[in-house]
Amino acid sequence: MTILRFWQDNSQVAATAVSFEVQDNITVLAAARAAGVLVESPCNGAGTCGKCKVRIPAYPPEALLARPGCHHTLTPEEISQGIFLGCTTEIQGQALTTEVINIFVLERQDKSNVQILSQGQQLAVTLAPNITKQYLPDKRQTVVLAGKTVLGTEPGNTAAIAHGLVVDIGTTTLVTALFDLTTGQELSTVSALNSQSLHAQDVLSRIKLGNSPEGLATLYTEIIGAINSMISVLTQTTGIQPQSIYEIVFSGNTCMLHLAMNTNPASLGKYPYTPVLWGNSYHSAAAIGLTASPCAQVYLPPVMSAYVGADITAGILAADLANLKGTTLFVDIGTNGEMALAVNGRLSVTSTAAGPAFEGMNIVCGMRAAPGAIEKFKVDYSGDVEVKTISGTPAVGICGSGLLDIVGELVRTKLIDKTGKFAGTETNHTHPLQRRLKKENGKTVFTIQQTVYLSQKDIRQVQLAKGAIRAGIECLLDANGLSTSEVDRIFIAGSFGFHLNADSLINTGMLPEAFRGKIDFLGNTAKTGGQALLLNQDSRQTIANLIKKQVKVLELATYSDFDKTFVNCLNF
Repeated sequence: MTILRFWQDNSQVAATAVSFEVQDNITVLAAARAAGVLVESPCNGAGTCGKCKVRIPAYPPEALLARPGCHHTLTPEEISQGIFLGCTTEIQGQALTTEVINIFVLERQDKSNVQILSQGQQLAVTLAPNITKQYLPDKRQTVVLAGKTVLGTEPGNTAAIAHGLVVDIGTTTLVTALFDLTTGQELSTVSALNSQSLHAQDVLSRIKLGNSPEGLATLYTEIIGAINSMISVLTQTTGIQPQSIYEIVFSGNTCMLHLAMNTNPASLGKYPYTPVLWGNSYHSAAAIGLTASPCAQVYLPPVMSAYVGADITAGILAADLANLKGTTLFVDIGTNGEMALAVNGRLSVTSTAAGPAFEGMNIVCGMRAAPGAIEKFKVDYSGDVEVKTISGTPAVGICGSGLLDIVGELVRTKLIDKTGKFAGTETNHTHPLQRRLKKENGKTVFTIQQTVYLSQKDIRQVQLAKGAIRAGIECLLDANGLSTSEVDRIFIAGSFGFHLNADSLINTGMLPEAFRGKIDFLGNTAKTGGQALLLNQDSRQTIANLIKKQVKVLELATYSDFDKTFVNCLNF
């Protein structure tokens, strides 16, 4: 038996080492998971994200096998320090006898202070919640009602105490808001990162992981645990009891809803891409494992397809798209680029996989929106740069909004050409920004501040992400016989989209030039739309009828011109 001792930096993870028999060809990542040690692995062990770094200072030569060519995300300095990728380094258990191997899990980015947008535009809602309470004096009991259905009874007169939650379950972030159902007042809101991203960073990788009983259990446990933690914070800060929470509205993409409901999402990843859960349904909060009243229920808003979920349903409601005159484009920019086109009340929706670049993933100096992340960037033709970081602290990395600003500015000033390449020194030796082009591990990079830089690979990631969103927009317009110039207004939604610069969206080509001057940022519409669904029961049937009668889903996977359009949208 080989004993693996996992340590967090220089402090032991467990009081005693976790001992188990190591099988031949098991990776360090798999061994850590088997031992119950959390190692960040957003790509789920595919070897692409470079986040599952471990340091193994001493080991028998026959103990480890690092797959050739799989450590491209490590620097020569890291390799010399004995740092490996956990997912591509195998423990050769059968070659060992009683060896003890110490494995240090490198420190992950502190996520406790990551900035997450929890607010959206103000929405006027007529207070008529699904949950009401009625005191029965003769029985000295209070009846809890969902519409006309009795959910439960309580001793005494508690008719004035009723609360509800809206939970925005994003692929990367979570937002939970607590409301007083008797007044409609928002009492408090908390946010957190979706810890599922430690295991799988995007929807497709979560669908794959969730297709096994163990993987589904992991993802389900993560999300329910995170929501319960937020409920605990909300109840402690407001002084209410969890037992007074009677209804919870989930808002999120189709995959996230499946995982939160402990439902295998495999059908979302294979033709004909059909959800198991279509929403507009009620479920027991207790059965899901949520901390609330024993009779509390969860409401799932309707989804429109495997990749257009309840977050867009909520967005359509929050933006009032069905009642707007003219042509309106609604785009939720994030890991999944979901969008809706409204033409005088007639709606078409679609989605495209933008990937995690805008969340700082797969970017060499990328990070989430935390202190020290570059969030704003501006250059002038003299070569001076203006950098703004979150909290004003020294730059340690680049978050999504900063990434788009940097690329947009370098495209605008022609240091990046239309194909995405850095301009050559031979033809641009007089360019004022040329002095910031340096070599890092033999590759040309654009230096911003000290060790923070933009690589050619980073630019490609931006091209793929913005190209996917732009292609989705172009196909959605084309399917409706419209050109970009015929769009009257553009609504940008989502926690990431709210922090973006409209000029950067256009300079990078994510949005066409014809949209300049027409863009409005709505904030977190998944939450504000969820608020309307919580506080007004009629809105549920209204949006369900709208989806059934007036919404057309465009599936880009089967749209004939998508691949060609996507390729055309890669250039700046």
